[in-house]
Amino acid sequence: MIKGHPAATMPDPHSLTVVIVAKNEARNIAECVASASFADEVVVLDSNSSDTTVALARQAGARVVQTDWPGYGPQVARGFALAQSAWVLSLDADERITEALKIEVLAAIRSGAHDGYRIPRLSEFCGQFIHHSGWRPDHTLRLGRRAQSGFTDHFLHAHMTVKGSVGTLSNDLIHFSYPNLHDVLEKLDRYSTGHARDLQAKGRTGGLGKGIVHGLFAFVRTYVLRLGFLDGRHGLMLAIYNAEYTYYKYLKLGHLQNPARRPEFPA
Repeated sequence: MIKGHPAATMPDPHSLTVVIVAKNEARNIAECVASASFADEVVVLDSNSSDTTVALARQAGARVVQTDWPGYGPQVARGFALAQSAWVLSLDADERITEALKIEVLAAIRSGAHDGYRIPRLSEFCGQFIHHSGWRPDHTLRLGRRAQSGFTDHFLHAHMTVKGSVGTLSNDLIHFSYPNLHDVLEKLDRYSTGHARDLQAKGRTGGLGKGIVHGLFAFVRTYVLRLGFLDGRHGLMLAIYNAEYTYYKYLKLGHLQNPARRPEFPA
C-alpha cells in the first residue's frame, strides 16, 4: 500500500512535479533529484530499497513515498496520481536533466502550446555515449499535463500516454543506462525476463528457434541497418548485447508458456 498525500485539486497551471521510481539507486538518486530540483515538487517512489536510496533522496529535497512494486508502468502512474502540480515529468534514477533541457521544459510549460512533449535521450553504454545503433535521437514521451497523462501497465516496457497534442523538445535527457559490464549483464537478465512477461501478456509465443532467428536479426539491425558500426567497438558490443537480450527474451517466453520446463525467474 502507498503512504502518501492526496494531490491538490487546483494547482498552479505552470507548476511541475518530477516523478522518479527507484529501488536500490543510492549511486544515482542524489544527482537525479538534484537535476530535477527546479521543479515545484520531486516525488520519489521507492520500492523498499535496502540501501540508502530513501535517505539520500530526502536529503536532496525529494518527497519520498515507499510502496510495493507492481511493475514499472503502474508505479509511475501512482506517482502521477500523487503529484500536486499541473504538469508531470517522468524521470528514471539513471537519467539527468541538463540546464538547457530545464530551460526548454519550463518554456514549454509556460507556452501551453501542447499537452505533452517528447524528449530526446542521449544514452551511455559502458563509458561511451551512443550516437547510432538505434539509440538516437530516441524521442520518449515524458512531459505532460497531469490531468491528461497516464502510463501503460506493461511490466517492463511501459510508456507515457497523453490525451491531446504532443510536441517534441530539442535538448537531450542524459541517460547513464549501462555504466559498466556488470550492469550490462544484470540488466540483460532482468530486462529479458520482464519483456518476456510483457510478450506473454500479449499472447506472443517464444522458444529456441525464435530466439535464434530474432537474436540474429537484432544484431544485423543494430550493427548494420542502424549504423552501429559507426559507434566503433561500443557499437559492436551493443549489437551483441541486443542479440543476446533478444535471444534470452524469446527463450524465457518459451519457458513461461511451458510450466513443466519453467525456470525460476526473478521478480
